[in-house]
Amino acid sequence: MNKKTPLVELKDIHISFGGIKAVDHVSVELYPGEVAGLLGHNGAGKSTLIKVLSGAYKADGGEIFINGKKATINNPRDARSYNIETIYQTLALADNLDAASNLFLGREIMTPFGMVDDDAMEAETRKIMHRLNPNFTAFSAPVSSLSGGQRQSVAIARAVYFNARILIMDEPTAALGPQETQMVAELINQLKSEGIGIFLISHDIHDVMELCDRVSVMKNGKLVGTENVADVTDDEILAMIILGKNPKKKTPV
Repeated sequence: MNKKTPLVELKDIHISFGGIKAVDHVSVELYPGEVAGLLGHNGAGKSTLIKVLSGAYKADGGEIFINGKKATINNPRDARSYNIETIYQTLALADNLDAASNLFLGREIMTPFGMVDDDAMEAETRKIMHRLNPNFTAFSAPVSSLSGGQRQSVAIARAVYFNARILIMDEPTAALGPQETQMVAELINQLKSEGIGIFLISHDIHDVMELCDRVSVMKNGKLVGTENVADVTDDEILAMIILGKNPKKKTPV
């Protein structure tokens, strides 16, 4: 893992809604080929922080650096221009369409005669799916008939096909069974091996311990701490979430 230049650096980000500090001067980093977890109770500020990176919210202050250069992100289009893609829990898929139509929704491949080129889109979908999830075969089925893990595959494939280098995943294994969760874990490992950096938002400690390299815990808008997953126990992370204290940091006497 290249520890020199972070893919993303969120520095001193703060944002308030109606006088309440949703994110209170938080700094986190993400490196290439790394999964960085963001943990905390509902209302801890983790989703708000990441929405600043995805362009859904504009911070009141702080800076964003992408590959070491200052970035200006005012909306989701700006975020995409920096190869940032977000996969929300709802996945935003069109249920009645197949995988290829979802992959290219709004960015269809056209024939020289101005018609949608279904064959080309399916061929491209097969290519990217083979790379990400070789077991995926349901190319002609509407995504409504797919399992949760397969739907997650389609959403990830769409992001990666359009050159995402920074992926934001919001509760990627919510409501998935053990097999499906394993499928998503394999997808994440494949993305890591390609040097893609992933911010993974979750409130599930087990998810984070399984999938992430580092974890940042937030409480009441503040960053409690960031630790390497290998260096902390579930209980230590739980203490950070509940008590808002980092057991790894000794309190000065």
